[in-house]
Amino acid sequence: MLSTARLYKPIYFYSTRSALRCAASRSISTSFTRCMAEELKTTPPQGNAAKGTEGGHQHDASSRVAVAPKHVTNSASTQSPPILGDWVLFHPVYTPEELKSVSLLHHEAKTWSDKLALVFVSVLRKGFDIVSRYKHKPVPEGAKNMTIEELRKGGYIMDEKQWLARILFLEAIAGVPGMVAAMARHLMSLRLMKRDAGWIRTLLEEAENERLHLMTFMTLRNPSIWFRGLILGAQGVYFNAFFLSYLISPRMCHRLVGFLEEEAVITYTRIIEEINAGRLPEWETMDAPAIAKDYWRLKPDAKLIDVMYAVRSDETTHRFVNHTLANLNAKTDVNPFAIREPNMFVKGVSPGFTREESERYVRESHALVKDRSSKP
Repeated sequence: MLSTARLYKPIYFYSTRSALRCAASRSISTSFTRCMAEELKTTPPQGNAAKGTEGGHQHDASSRVAVAPKHVTNSASTQSPPILGDWVLFHPVYTPEELKSVSLLHHEAKTWSDKLALVFVSVLRKGFDIVSRYKHKPVPEGAKNMTIEELRKGGYIMDEKQWLARILFLEAIAGVPGMVAAMARHLMSLRLMKRDAGWIRTLLEEAENERLHLMTFMTLRNPSIWFRGLILGAQGVYFNAFFLSYLISPRMCHRLVGFLEEEAVITYTRIIEEINAGRLPEWETMDAPAIAKDYWRLKPDAKLIDVMYAVRSDETTHRFVNHTLANLNAKTDVNPFAIREPNMFVKGVSPGFTREESERYVRESHALVKDRSSKP
């Protein structure tokens, strides 16, 4: 595998043309930042992309924040207010084809640590189902003749309020692992006075992405004091447990998150199916929140189901990234996603890269940078 000693280059965090052009000849330093700022000033806008209402976006021609862009596949035009700066890190923007290319996948647990992580996820899932009052009994064959109210009373389907409770609890907890793992690696880098091999930024991107999921769905419901207290307690327990576990075994922690993201993909897939089946009538015609239109660059007339597709794709990305990181040596291996990420046609049909596939992907990334640096 490509270790930090062999292939650590000062170019990990950037991938589009302007970033590659700067990275090819500069280190991540003031000169690199200056170079990126110049690129942002001189590069014309892509399409009709507008400035983000919550932070700089990789499609923006200029911004208050010099955003280091990565591979982006789509953009849509919207008129947006001034930047507030609530999000500034990379996140994918998906094409319509990518949004529909997600598959329900499961990584087979073979090692003892993988099996232990799967047991933990099973326990967490059952507890989460109880707290969120989740119900998903098989719909009977004669369901076509049953009304939505009859299906809900029978415990076959949930209403919008019940789904929102599950989503809010899920997203409030889902933002913890990325931040904890990034913090642990950040402190280790300072303590050992060694470079990080590109892991920290990817983990922070995951944490911010999950937080923006929460901010999006918070526009649909204001949780009660009891619900907020429940999240506070769960977050406190989960934060400390995950932090201690990450110090012991980063590999098992990333595998655990990968399994959790598998469950998240299932949850959003079921929501999409329920909306398409007409069992969540309030959400069928509901407009997408403004923050969602901006964050995922959705069309001005986007609906809530478009948000569900985008969030599911994000969870698929987290599933792929964490299963991949769990296959690596956290002490020596380079983060294969530090420069670029594969599109959803790869992430949507595979649980993650193996260690060998990660090595090839890193080599391809460095070849792209080298090829770019040789061009005027």
